[in-house]
Amino acid sequence: MADKPILYTCARSRGLRATWAAEEAGVDIDLKVLPFPPRYLAPEYKEINPLGTVPMLVDGEAKMTESCAIAHYLATKDGYTDLAIAPGEPDYAAYCDFTYHADATITFPQTVFMRFVLFEKDKGLQEAGHAYAKWFWKRLVKLERRLGGREYLCGDRFTVADICCGYALILSESVGLDEGVSDSLKAYRERLTSRDAFKRAIAREEAGLKALESAGA
Repeated sequence: MADKPILYTCARSRGLRATWAAEEAGVDIDLKVLPFPPRYLAPEYKEINPLGTVPMLVDGEAKMTESCAIAHYLATKDGYTDLAIAPGEPDYAAYCDFTYHADATITFPQTVFMRFVLFEKDKGLQEAGHAYAKWFWKRLVKLERRLGGREYLCGDRFTVADICCGYALILSESVGLDEGVSDSLKAYRERLTSRDAFKRAIAREEAGLKALESAGA
């Protein structure tokens, strides 16, 4: 029997996309929850991933560090499933677009806000952080318009694109940026986070975090 894919992550980080995708796809992964930030609190991890970032998936010879790519990979590694839009389907282009849009456009600005407003206040760059918060809010318009009259982003079904974009909305709530998120997007987020696979993913990551805390990590 082949070894299980190993997913290195931190609880509720961007790696949640990968944990969630694995639960939705029924892929059995070996979940390794690390202390945050791992490059400082788990320096040995840099021997596995020189970037020191999470997530990282190791599946045989395959090594991946982009959360949206990992989510797509886990959903399709054994063949296309309903979690992905295959080439030739009408919404294939939209699926690719929103899967990449999720991190590049609506997650990245939140990380700048987090860095300068929440984590590194002493650098005096809070104004830049707040500017990126506004940048994030303005770019939600694409997601909102796409979801007008739709329950999910692509193919009239839940896909990895929803996992990837949904995480950005989950992050906005957790870091205090929900004031600029519309009611319709909040309702979309509620649909996503009510899924059983999402709840299982959260439970797995929280269990891993508690194990770390118990071990004194």
